[in-house]
Amino acid sequence: MRQKDKIVSNRLKNGSTAKTLAGLATIDTVLFRETIFVTGFPGFIASRLVEKLARSEVQFFLLVQPQFVEQSMAMVESISEETATPLECFSIIEGDIREPHLGASEEDLEAIRREVTTVFHFAAVYDLGIDKETALSVNLEGTRNVNELVGEIANLRRYNYISTCYVAGERQGRILETELEHSAGFKNFYEESKYLAELEVERLKNKLPITIFRPSVVVGDSKSGETAKYDGIYYLIQYLRKAPIILRVLNVGNKRVRLNLVPVDFVVDSLAALSDDEEATGKTLAIADPDPLTTAELFDSIAVALTGRKSEFAPSVALTKWFLNTSISPVITGLPHYGVPYFFIEQEYDTAEASKLLKKHGIECPRFSSYVENLIDFVEENPEL
Repeated sequence: MRQKDKIVSNRLKNGSTAKTLAGLATIDTVLFRETIFVTGFPGFIASRLVEKLARSEVQFFLLVQPQFVEQSMAMVESISEETATPLECFSIIEGDIREPHLGASEEDLEAIRREVTTVFHFAAVYDLGIDKETALSVNLEGTRNVNELVGEIANLRRYNYISTCYVAGERQGRILETELEHSAGFKNFYEESKYLAELEVERLKNKLPITIFRPSVVVGDSKSGETAKYDGIYYLIQYLRKAPIILRVLNVGNKRVRLNLVPVDFVVDSLAALSDDEEATGKTLAIADPDPLTTAELFDSIAVALTGRKSEFAPSVALTKWFLNTSISPVITGLPHYGVPYFFIEQEYDTAEASKLLKKHGIECPRFSSYVENLIDFVEENPEL
């Protein structure tokens, strides 16, 4: 590693601002056309978005929890190398959204208030089995803390809040992008806390330039298959992989329930394009598949990818639901009980506004059948994550 890069990395570790880093790197003043503040780095989607947006005229302030600083430094160096973006464009700021002022130093807070133009708030707990206290502390109180700081940014162009389609909770039927408030209840504290957090951001739309993004279930990259964890549809992939020739015969999916899946590259491309699109300001956009498959169709897509053949029989929905909720089911299927409701709730997400905006950028969600083999290949090559 070159001496300059050693200095930059050390300063990054100490949480210096990007302006200070630029001064170390060159005698000339570095002028950035955009400064992006990102929470939730080095998370899977956040890291990919930073790589997508990285260029020499953009600087990043990356809020990182102390225990992830070393990992974040390695990720920054990788992104810098992959994109030919100078290291001085990146600054790691140690902090935690659960703490007042995000636990950041006053020097870093002042740099954020003065220099940031765009915010992406990813930081959250995404575990469906999370306890109420943790969910509310991170997802709700953490978002309130981020909201407070965003409101103090002098030259804010856009605040991009990453929510989820599952703020719809127990609602059934078609869910519009323009709809949020409801009293249908929630399947878990993850959904409830993200719903309450989105309400907090929604209330700021008349004061700040905000776009709320609601991804559906995010799966691996449609080309490489890469993912960060195995949950959701991966339970079904892992189940069928145990004995594909035998297990593919009995389709445990549902012909009436659609499970909305989106590959991570589609999500990142959508965020990158729409966060810079003026028409997206003030809108809530469902980053979802406009024509998702039913869980029965998903089962057959995976079965065909593994064996070349579809299923032949299907038990009743009631019987499947009963079995999946038995104590022995998680051992056999790998599906935890808190994941069962997602395979049975009849809920669809309208994507009219998002699809209209994405069309002009040439972005559309790929069909699951076009990339399912890539997801399976990655699982087979990486049995443990």
